[in-house]
Amino acid sequence: MPITRRGLMGATMLAAGLRSLPTFATPTDRRRPVEAHAGWVEGKAPAVHVGQTFGMAWPRGRMSARQSWAVRDTAGRPMPAQSWVTATWPDGSVKWTAHALPADSAPGSRVMVEPGRATAPDAPVRVEERTDTIMIATGERRWEIARSGDALVRRATCGDRTVLRDAALVAELRQGAAEGPRLSLKGRIDRVTVEQRGPVRAVVKVEGYHVGAGQRVLPFVVRLYAYAGSQGLRIVHSFVHDLDPAAWFVSGIGLTTAVPMAAALHDRHVRIALDDGAMFVEAVRPLTGLRRDPGEATRAAQIAGRATPPPSSMAKPVGDLLERIPAWGELSLAQFSAQGFTLRKRTGPDHGWIDAGEGGRAPGFAYVGSPQGGAAIGARWFWQRHPGEIAVANATGNSADLTLWLWSPRAAAMDLRPYRGVMWMEGYDAQNEGLAITYEDYEPGWDSATGIARTSELMLWAFDATPPTERLQALATITADAPQLVADPAGLHAAGVFGHWSLPDRSTPNRTAIENQLTNSVDFYSGEVDRRHWYGFWNHGDVMHSYDADRHQWRYDIGGFAWANSELSPDLWLWMQALRTGGGQAYRLAEAMTRHTGEVDVYHLGRFRGMGTRHGVQHFSDSSKQPRVSNAMYRRIYYYLTADERVGDLMRDLLTSDRTLTTVEIGRKVPGGERPALPAEVVEMSFGTVWCSLAAAWLTEWERTGDRRWRDRLIAGMDSIGRLKNGWMAGSAPYDLASGRFVGPGDRVSISHLNAVFGAVEINAELLQLFDVPRYRQAWLDYCRYYNAPRAVFEARYGPRKGSENLAEAHSRLTAFAAWAEADAALATRASTEFFGGRAGLGTQANDPRRTLGSGIVEWPGISTNAASQWGLAAIENLALIPTAIDTGRLRA
Repeated sequence: MPITRRGLMGATMLAAGLRSLPTFATPTDRRRPVEAHAGWVEGKAPAVHVGQTFGMAWPRGRMSARQSWAVRDTAGRPMPAQSWVTATWPDGSVKWTAHALPADSAPGSRVMVEPGRATAPDAPVRVEERTDTIMIATGERRWEIARSGDALVRRATCGDRTVLRDAALVAELRQGAAEGPRLSLKGRIDRVTVEQRGPVRAVVKVEGYHVGAGQRVLPFVVRLYAYAGSQGLRIVHSFVHDLDPAAWFVSGIGLTTAVPMAAALHDRHVRIALDDGAMFVEAVRPLTGLRRDPGEATRAAQIAGRATPPPSSMAKPVGDLLERIPAWGELSLAQFSAQGFTLRKRTGPDHGWIDAGEGGRAPGFAYVGSPQGGAAIGARWFWQRHPGEIAVANATGNSADLTLWLWSPRAAAMDLRPYRGVMWMEGYDAQNEGLAITYEDYEPGWDSATGIARTSELMLWAFDATPPTERLQALATITADAPQLVADPAGLHAAGVFGHWSLPDRSTPNRTAIENQLTNSVDFYSGEVDRRHWYGFWNHGDVMHSYDADRHQWRYDIGGFAWANSELSPDLWLWMQALRTGGGQAYRLAEAMTRHTGEVDVYHLGRFRGMGTRHGVQHFSDSSKQPRVSNAMYRRIYYYLTADERVGDLMRDLLTSDRTLTTVEIGRKVPGGERPALPAEVVEMSFGTVWCSLAAAWLTEWERTGDRRWRDRLIAGMDSIGRLKNGWMAGSAPYDLASGRFVGPGDRVSISHLNAVFGAVEINAELLQLFDVPRYRQAWLDYCRYYNAPRAVFEARYGPRKGSENLAEAHSRLTAFAAWAEADAALATRASTEFFGGRAGLGTQANDPRRTLGSGIVEWPGISTNAASQWGLAAIENLALIPTAIDTGRLRA
């Protein structure tokens, strides 16, 4: 191969990129033994759990990928565990590991992970692949997973008894209108992959479509997780809405299973979890409350879920008149709002329903079975993601049907049509006028829900007999509020992962005020989720963008001021706060947001695939489709903390999303914007909102797999930005999709206040830690130093300033980064002044600014999610970069 100047430059650049940057690396004491700890998100060990998987971070250069791992409980005793590497440092040493623990293992309040020999479980998970099935054994329980057909789980056995069979995905469509004809669908398997084989955890990935009535729609990915010691399967259920919302209305989606019922009707049991820890405890044919008492032993056995004495042993005349007692073959708990559920039952399809109860928020759990075995099903976030339903049918027959509807067919069908008409806004001029008045970027045909997705977390249990009610109550609790181990903040901080962030510190008045506001802001949003009822199947996990103080209401119906859709990085703010605090409210908010924003706000197929949708009244209604929303930076923290495979898939799906930019031109409507003709396979790309968003996916893939293509692509982009005359100050440049390099002179100045606030600061902190690309380092430091610089200082360096000067408070962390990197005390003082000045931000308050109005309304004057998110990130990072300068800043009264 001939050597060219371009090839030589590229090779030199890539070689340089292999060297780490000592200035930005995290120092570690190599004499100290390496160990890491994890504790529970809520701070307290649960009584039970269905198995745990959690991630641990390790300092650069300390741990070999060939290392084995030992997990110990609070008392230092070895625990059965399965461990694997999820990411490596550039030198090949281990950066992240994942560890799985058996169900109901009792580690205490904390676990420790260290190098050492792994302990095997007493009854390891076993996986056997056959021609048409995959068998997973956990103790005496065996799950038969289908490779094809309509059933995910063909059957589950306990010993020699089949206790459930034909567990399948179900869906329902309405054609033509929300009240149109009903079409029933079932999940059809296309592909099955065994991803893990034990000994503690087995994972099977199932892919397919929902089919029926001539339709093949709603593609799904389902993962089945079996843990040692568990009586159930954890199910992560994802589907993509691939239909035209104006022609097809999804009216149901869920999971159903058949439960063999051989026992007498009075020995068939139904348990449904209600609110406040209560449980609906009844039999198909009740023997309590009768006019004639069957006897205490009979009543007690039925309530406890045990076999009752034979009819001949019951008090007369009950045993002789059992057939005169109605048997209730169908039961339903429907949660159609976050505020209330209804419970009803009937004897059969041709008979009327009777009310059996109602309440507030059901955890989403039900069991049907007998002393010969049964099944239970549950869903996380059941009431939060209404309208859901749990139904038992045919309980009087040979096989009961137990169904969990994530969206109930009894509720109104999903209506994902655009909320508005064209309103004479066919042209860009009119669309920009709409943007000026409602902050909504509208364009006909771009407000489409086709391609969005939703992931739900379910459980399916197989029991050899009806469990005690207390056991079922415990399972209902942990299904609704899943316990989770999370890596200790101090260990994560010492490992040097996720850039520059600080641990909580209240050692000075200013630090105390900042920590209080960080805590208060998370508490405020956690409260607003419930006070404002930010719930529903498609909404749960997101928050609103801006507040309307006149209406005392968030602007849910005003264009770009409604759902936030990750605008200005609330996901990242919450994850950073969760990292430093070890979980709590911030973790739970961030987790729900990650499950939402990575699925609902992003397109997973179609012309917008890989893009996310800007903030709006509907999660898909704004016509601005951008990588800044689909951003892997908002997912990678959750992935590394939990090793969640679905989130790993979502980030991997973004690797080639830059190619969507050849047909989705982001800047097409900018008034007066230049539209230079570009060669094929070259697109205009901003450095922050686009390239950095893509870089997060490439970095994560390289860390996970070691595939050098993504490392090389990162370094190509970095080096080429550094070679532009004005570097980052150029704002954007033509980008060659094939080479991954920016081209052109880069001699303009074009500043956007958005370029750094969608994870660019945080991804750059990591890139500069990992790669030595001197030109890029200087280009980024110049941007950090000069963005907030006084105009005279800026123009002395770059000439006339063009672009925005907004979000000065948020950009204080850029100034702080430059001050830290260059050990510039004067610059650190300037950064502190910018932060406490609060210009175009939330401002740092000496006192809690929240106020409570009538009807339970709580307001934070001047709040917006943009401001709260960027203030939170600036606070967390400035405390790490310029703590001394922060101590001398001036707080607002």
